Amino acid sequence: MSRKYKFHNKSGVYFVSFATVGWVDVFVREEYVITIIDSLHFCISEKGLNVHCWCIMPSHIHLIISAENNNLSDLLRDFKTFTSKKLLKQITENPQESRKEWMLELMKKSKEADAKIVNRQFWQNHNQPIELWSAEVFEQKINYIHENPVAAGFVNSEQEWKWSSAIDYSGGKD
Repeated sequence: MSRKYKFHNKSGVYFVSFATVGWVDVFVREEYVITIIDSLHFCISEKGLNVHCWCIMPSHIHLIISAENNNLSDLLRDFKTFTSKKLLKQITENPQESRKEWMLELMKKSKEADAKIVNRQFWQNHNQPIELWSAEVFEQKINYIHENPVAAGFVNSEQEWKWSSAIDYSGGKD
């Protein structure tokens, strides 16, 4: 992995993005999105994660994060491990999931390229962390995250996307 895609400054604030294998649109079902949100809340309350900005898209997640304990790499690894197991279980057990066999087969094939994966791979391996070294870069990434659903054509304005912090930044929620 390239040096530029690592958490070098343990006390820094980072922009991270990570996607499902094959860019599968998993997060079109609310129950799967709730799993991500609940897991983020757990990491905030129990592990010292600070989430400054977030957006959950159908196949990927954007976050601006930092960690109180300077352990972002470990925190993100644990988050992805837990959510992958939980989401794979949810997909497997969901009788309403019409794409179940296709998704599970794709995730099974993806794990074959990585000997560390035991059964299926849910997340792509990389996070591409980018340290936000200035207020200008921080603001630029916030705008990028919140504009993502608009650029994808899902909504007309940032605040309309249900799974994002855009409404919080506009003063719409507490």
